[in-house]
Amino acid sequence: MTIRPILTEPNKLLRQVSKPVDGVGVEEQTLMNDMLETMYAAPGIGLAAIQIGVPKRIIVMDISADKTKKEPRYFVNPVIKNKNIIKAKYEEGCLSVPNQFAEIERPNSCEVEYLDYDGKKQLLKADGLLATCIQHEMDHLEGILFIDYLSKLKKSMILKKLSKSNSTRIIV
Repeated sequence: MTIRPILTEPNKLLRQVSKPVDGVGVEEQTLMNDMLETMYAAPGIGLAAIQIGVPKRIIVMDISADKTKKEPRYFVNPVIKNKNIIKAKYEEGCLSVPNQFAEIERPNSCEVEYLDYDGKKQLLKADGLLATCIQHEMDHLEGILFIDYLSKLKKSMILKKLSKSNSTRIIV
């Protein structure tokens, strides 16, 4: 497994719509392994392939509270089938928007259909943090970041902070 660099805003690739995957094979599994390793190292609880520069409809996550017991989840070509009309707010952050957080309101539950790590079709009913994380990561597949849900003022303040931190950061 390889830890890959995570793209940060502003980066044009993060705004790209990801392409569906034809199937799950060794290439996709290797990508998911690398994504998971990258996510754990960051550290984070979710990562979309586009965040490491791969425009494929693949996300990984692990929202387990116990960091000693990993519970990774893999979603290939995820599609949200149903969203609850009841909303919940969570303070969200993003590995592509480092050190920035904001309360975002999303449906508190959803159903997602996807292919798992082995390419088997699955349907998951998610609520709470899992539902929020799925929706956050699936936004990445559409080129959407959590800051896009904020007011223009809040978003511009975050972008200004990011541009300052990116100008002083050296990435090797």
